[in-house]
Amino acid sequence: MIGMIRKEMIAMLLAGGQGSRLGVLTSDVAKPAVSFGGKYRIIDFPLSNCINSGIDTVGVLTQYQPLVLNSHIGIGIPWDLDRNNGGVTVLPPYEKSDTSEWYSGTANAIFQNIKYMENYNPEYVLILSGDHIYKMDYEAMLDFHKAKGADVTIAVIPVPIEEASRFGVVITDDEKRISEFEEKPPQPRSNLASMGIYIFSWKALKESLLALKDQSNCDFGKHVLPYLHEKGSPMYAYEFNSYWKDVGTLGSYWEANMELIDLIPEFNLYEEFWKIYTNQNIIEPQFVASSAVVEKAIIGAGAQIYGEVYNSVLGAGVVIEEGTVIRDSIIMEGVTIGKNCVIDKSIIAENTVVGEGTGIGQGEEAPSKLNASIYGFGLAVIGENSTIPAHVTIGKNTAIKGETSDADYPDGQLASGGYIIKAGDRL
Repeated sequence: MIGMIRKEMIAMLLAGGQGSRLGVLTSDVAKPAVSFGGKYRIIDFPLSNCINSGIDTVGVLTQYQPLVLNSHIGIGIPWDLDRNNGGVTVLPPYEKSDTSEWYSGTANAIFQNIKYMENYNPEYVLILSGDHIYKMDYEAMLDFHKAKGADVTIAVIPVPIEEASRFGVVITDDEKRISEFEEKPPQPRSNLASMGIYIFSWKALKESLLALKDQSNCDFGKHVLPYLHEKGSPMYAYEFNSYWKDVGTLGSYWEANMELIDLIPEFNLYEEFWKIYTNQNIIEPQFVASSAVVEKAIIGAGAQIYGEVYNSVLGAGVVIEEGTVIRDSIIMEGVTIGKNCVIDKSIIAENTVVGEGTGIGQGEEAPSKLNASIYGFGLAVIGENSTIPAHVTIGKNTAIKGETSDADYPDGQLASGGYIIKAGDRL
């Protein structure tokens, strides 16, 4: 082929996930585009890991609600991925004329982009998902892959055995060669959980994708890895022992944000040698009034604080009016909270406006009437672009999305476990 570019390793980042367990936070954005830590989005972490690991060619596979993700990634400038040769490419599903087939599984998504990968003629392909918070040197994992002569290397992390049934687990020999896989086993025989990070030798990946191209919902964990394993392909587990957080539930997402605030955070966003890059729109400094109180908080650029903020993460351009107290909460970019409000253990998404004298996250706990498996953890969750009127009280395990008015709050309240989802807004 003329003009064939040779890349040793390219990355394919699966960023299509709806993230339905994040409830109203992902009704308008894909999970990897959800804000994190005041100024980042979740996808910034794997993208920054790529740059810090020397990978300059990344295909980002999008599907669900891709607009925010597309504009955030743009042409990759913040991550130094705006390159003529390689760089970052957003790869939406190809619309098939007859049935407009969407990606139907993780491996199917990669298969649909086989031509993109062939274009770079890589020796190795790194498969990532866009919904974990961690810092990892993928180059060290590649060195391990080469040293073992592996066809596929799976990054694994030790988890408490009682949690292992939530993951795909691997069973290995002393050399870390994988002898067995178990997908979410009820009685796990290993505590090494797959992180959904794979390095494939390109030949093995291409061969297995072509062999499985007619498999419906073709998935790495369920189909590709078992296929290669059955063939006797050398497969190894690369053990990772640093901070790694799946922020796929509201509880784990809230917890991971709160962990950033600790005096010596378990996960440090500000290490010079391993920077996390992002696409930041607001750059003016924050303003904290002389009468304001801020203790243990992350405050984004351009935020204005006139009230009290404790143990919380605030995004760019947030306005907290005087007399208002915010505790243990995540307040995302562009939110305005009126005077004399009390906000406890809440997640309030972008550009929401809260009227004065309103309490959120108040009262006794009660299970969610909308979906107890999503809206738990004692959190009050408000989706983006919502409006909350003045002088109402909102309980715990609650969900709100849309422009609400006094009429939506009988007796001026939404009791714990309640929800208000306005017509036209999806869950």
